[in-house]
Amino acid sequence: MKIAEELTGYWPYIIDMSVFFLCALAIAGYQLRLRRHIRKRPSMTVQGMNTQARAAWVNRVMTGERDILAVQTFRNSTMAATLLASTAVILILAILNMLAGADKISLALHQINTWGSREPGMWIFKLMLLVVDFFVAFFAFSLAVRGYHHAGYLINVPLEGDHGVTPETVVKVLTRASQYYSVGMRTYYLSVPLTLWLFGPTWMLFATVALLAVLNHLDHLPD
Repeated sequence: MKIAEELTGYWPYIIDMSVFFLCALAIAGYQLRLRRHIRKRPSMTVQGMNTQARAAWVNRVMTGERDILAVQTFRNSTMAATLLASTAVILILAILNMLAGADKISLALHQINTWGSREPGMWIFKLMLLVVDFFVAFFAFSLAVRGYHHAGYLINVPLEGDHGVTPETVVKVLTRASQYYSVGMRTYYLSVPLTLWLFGPTWMLFATVALLAVLNHLDHLPD
């Protein structure tokens, strides 16, 4: 009898964590599937097409001496990454402020939480996951800014001379910066189901399904 009562008390935790791991596995599976498509059929994905386009663009800029075009392009990319990194910091501070009043805010949000746990500890755990998510976004966008900054110097180096700077080298630096930028955007997308998880596991499940549908549309090019 006591075991049944204990299981009944832990049931909301089990539902919350089960939905969380299910959604995490679904998103991870989608990412693995996307990486396989990028590797095998790059022309069918936005990421693969952008990688090929960056290589062609770098070769055109370095061989055609289009310095102004390169500076303007890297300035726009740096400004976008800087804005998103700053936004991540603001969101982190906002979430930390919510943690200070976790007891009062959680009571209001749990009015529509019919299946998950209503304990303040679980709600704080969910907020901490959001903080970690936006910290990853901040560092990813910061590394993207660093990569764009380095690529801006390398792309203007003359091809003549024994300095080791080639279009292939610049493409690698630029591709790495773009990958950091992509990681930052993915963490922003991931914050949607994590935020709705505050309202209950059902909302997180629906948000994850919707997010995967949107990502599948954005990541793949039409036939």
